[in-house]
Amino acid sequence: MFAVCLVLSENTLMSLFNGLRLYNSTARAYLIGMTQYLPDNLVALFAPRPPIEFKPPPDELLVNRKKVPVQGVAQYVNLFEDPSETPPKPIVVTKEERRAKMRKEKQELLAYKIEQGIAMWAPAENPKATMDPYKTLFISRINYETSESKLRREFEKYGKILKISMVHDRNGKPRGYAFIEYAHKSEMSAAYKKADGMKIDGRRVVVDYERGRTQKQWLPRRLGGGKGDTRRTRLSKAALLAKELEEETRGVSPFRDDEHNRRSGSSRRSRSRSRSRDRSSRHRDEHRSSRDDRHDRERDRSRR
Repeated sequence: MFAVCLVLSENTLMSLFNGLRLYNSTARAYLIGMTQYLPDNLVALFAPRPPIEFKPPPDELLVNRKKVPVQGVAQYVNLFEDPSETPPKPIVVTKEERRAKMRKEKQELLAYKIEQGIAMWAPAENPKATMDPYKTLFISRINYETSESKLRREFEKYGKILKISMVHDRNGKPRGYAFIEYAHKSEMSAAYKKADGMKIDGRRVVVDYERGRTQKQWLPRRLGGGKGDTRRTRLSKAALLAKELEEETRGVSPFRDDEHNRRSGSSRRSRSRSRSRDRSSRHRDEHRSSRDDRHDRERDRSRR
């Protein structure tokens, strides 16, 4: 039965093919018959094109092309340069390598200077130091325009001050830190506890006890020691915190966004209030300092 179906299918296909061929031949004959009734200008449109002219190939085929026979190079080996006599290639230093070399030399020079400074570090032999290091208070981040009299007025409320030593550079400019020696150790302890973070002339000072002569292994910041962070580390920490905050707030919901906006608005208002308080306190301190300086000048004139 499968063979019968196959024969029927082949017969059906052949009949369809013959029908299509008959249709095509009939259509072609019909078109040819119709062209004899057309004018010459239209009959020219149905004329076949001339055959393509034969052109010989410009180059010989790759298969028929003659090849140069391959020969050995043993007879030319003696003409080459001896590897043992070849001079070394010149070393070209790139910009990155030059910068790395300069950075390494700078680090080595800095390490040598720090080592020499540590060898010469002797805070107990400083002639300008205070008498008793255990009664001495260290104040840093002082405004460069703050005078010794202003510093005395701010810190004498904690006790009797024996000596104030403000550090200056070789050109006479203040370095931004000072040492205050009190009459009693309890007064120094009270100033250490209460004066840290106090604002003087628009800047908050940092208070600590003297460590150079009270701790044997203590080194200043310029010799690789010190305490706390520097401006560079503060900036790097701030950038890192800002990046973490940005990553955390990428997928925050709108409700949390509203809460964050409310918090940021309240923080901006609190900052503006704190700025206004700081300005008023700064103006008050400036007025007080100018008044005290005027009083000191009048007192000096009266003494003369």
